[in-house]
Amino acid sequence: MKRVLLKVAYDGTNYCGWQVQPNAKTIEGVLNECLTKLLKEEIVVVGASRTDAGVHAYGNVAVFDTNSRIPAEKLSYALNAHLPEDIVIQASMEVAPDFHPRYCDTRKTYEYRIYNATFPLPTNRRYAHFVYYDLDLEAMRKAASYLIGEHDFVSFCSANTQVKDTTRTIYDIQIEKERELIVIRIKGNGFLYNMVRIITGTLIQVGTHQWESERVLEALTKKDRQAAGPTAPAKGLTLVEIEYL
Repeated sequence: MKRVLLKVAYDGTNYCGWQVQPNAKTIEGVLNECLTKLLKEEIVVVGASRTDAGVHAYGNVAVFDTNSRIPAEKLSYALNAHLPEDIVIQASMEVAPDFHPRYCDTRKTYEYRIYNATFPLPTNRRYAHFVYYDLDLEAMRKAASYLIGEHDFVSFCSANTQVKDTTRTIYDIQIEKERELIVIRIKGNGFLYNMVRIITGTLIQVGTHQWESERVLEALTKKDRQAAGPTAPAKGLTLVEIEYL
C-alpha cells in the first residue's frame, strides 16, 4: 500500500464543486470513478481544498491509497487518459503514508478575475466576473490592507459555515490591472467558506465608491456577516497554488 499525491487542475464550470454529493457531478466524484476503473480497486481521494460549484483550480491537491504497482509519478499520465478534458492531473508522486493534505501547514493562493469593460467578452464569461462600471483600484488596495495579518474573519464567511475557529492569516493581497482584466491575488494560511468571494464583493463595493475603504476595517471588527459586502460569483475564482511548509 502506498499513498499518492495528485496535483489537480480543473475548469469548475460544469461541476457542483469538489466534494462528492448525491446525484451531482463533482471533481472528487469523477476522480474516484476514474481511479477505481484504472486501478481496479476501490479508490477514495481526499482533497486539500473543497472548492465550490463553478470555482476553478490550477493546483488543488488530493491523495489516495493504492496497492497498484504503477509508479506514482506515472499515474498522472495513466489517469489523464481516463479523465474528461476539463480535469487534468499536473503531477503525481508518492508521499508518506501519514500525509494528509488538510492537516498540514500550508499557504494557499487564490486569484479572483474581474473583467472591467463597457461590454462583456464572450471568451471570459466562464472565468471572470464582468463589471462595467469604473473601479478605483487605489481605494480597493487601501481597503485590502486592513485584511492583511491574523484576524477573525467571521464577517467574511458564509453564515452557515461549520468551523469553530474562524481566525485566519492573510499574508498578502495584490490587486493589478492589465487592460480590461483586474486580478485580485490573495495568499493566506487557509480560507473560510466563501471567504475570498466575500472579500472580493466587499472590495468591489469600495472600488465603486459605495463604501469608504475604512468600512472594510469596520466590517472586520464587527464580526458579523451582514457587515461585509456581497459574495462575488464563483466563476471568477481560481485556486492557484497550495504550498506545503
